[in-house]
Amino acid sequence: MREITMAQAINEALDEEMARDENVFLFGEDVAGFGGVFGVTKGLHDKYGKKRVFDSPLSETLIAGAAVGAAMTGTRPVAELQYSDFVGIAMDEVYNKAAKWRYMHGGKLSVPMVIRAPEGAKGGGGAEHSQSPGGLFQSAFGMYVLMPSNPADAKGLLKSAIRDENPVLFLEHKALYNRRGPVPDGEHLVPIGRAATVRSGSDVTVVAWGSLVGRAVAASEQLAGDGIDVEIIDPRGIRPLDLDTILASVERTGRLVLVHEAPGPGGPGAEVAAVVAERAIDVLEGPIARVTTPDTYFPQSVHLERMMLPTNDDIVAAVHSTFV
Repeated sequence: MREITMAQAINEALDEEMARDENVFLFGEDVAGFGGVFGVTKGLHDKYGKKRVFDSPLSETLIAGAAVGAAMTGTRPVAELQYSDFVGIAMDEVYNKAAKWRYMHGGKLSVPMVIRAPEGAKGGGGAEHSQSPGGLFQSAFGMYVLMPSNPADAKGLLKSAIRDENPVLFLEHKALYNRRGPVPDGEHLVPIGRAATVRSGSDVTVVAWGSLVGRAVAASEQLAGDGIDVEIIDPRGIRPLDLDTILASVERTGRLVLVHEAPGPGGPGAEVAAVVAERAIDVLEGPIARVTTPDTYFPQSVHLERMMLPTNDDIVAAVHSTFV
C-alpha cells in the first residue's frame, strides 16, 4: 500500500490496462505529447507510441463517435473529453449510440469503451467548464456512469471500466486530481455498481458523491462532537446505483442526507430521495435533506465560485435539520 494522487492512480490504471491488453488505446484532445489538459495521461504516448496514444481534432462529436465505432470492431478505446461540460456536444453519440446500440443490434455486438471527462468546479472555470453533468445520464440505459472520490477507487474503477463490455462515462473531479490517498499494490479492481460504506454510523445516513465525500467525512467528525453518529455511503457513481446498500443504511438510521456538487434539480440525489420515499418512507424519522450547489450558473470569479460550493457547515446543518 502506498499513497499517490488521484491523477497518478488514473495514469497507473491506463498504463496497466494498455500493457495487459493491446486492444486498449487512448485518444482525445492533447492527450499525447501534452499529457492532457490536467497532465493525467503524461508519459503514456512516449511509452506506447502514436498508434495507441494520439491526439484528436477539437471535436467532441468525433471523439465520442470514433470511440463507438472502434469499440464495435473489437478494440477498447479510452476517449478523453477535456471537460465533462462538453459531453453535450456529443450527446447523440453518447446517449443514443454508445448507450443503446448493443440493445438495438440484438446483442450481436458490444460497445466496450470508456469516456473520461474531468468534472466539477475548480479555479473559476465559469459556466461551461465547471459543471457536474452526471445527473443528465441517470436515464442512459445501457451505460455506466462512475464517479470516484479517492485514488484507490479511481484506479480500481477505471480498470474495471476498461475491461467491461458496456460503455462507461468516467467522471473525474478536477479538485481531486492532486488529492493523495492509499492505493493497494499489485492488481487492484473495484467492482462496478457496488457502493462503499466510508463510515459506519447509527443515527443518520449521508450519501455523498465525488469531491463531497471528503467534506462529508469532515462534517461527520464535527457531528460526532454533537453526539450524532453518521454513516457515510459513497455510491461511486450514478449508474448502476447500489440502492440495496443505501436502503439498508436508511432502515438502520431512519434519516437521510444527500450531498453532491450538482444542483438539486436533476441531480443524483433526487433519484435516491424518490426511491427512499417510495420504498422506505415508513422508517424515516425526519425529512430527507439535500446539500447541493445553487440552481444557477457557475461564475467565473473564484471568490464567487467558493460561495457556490457546499461546505462542511452546510452538511452539518442539513444533518441537524433531519432531527425535527
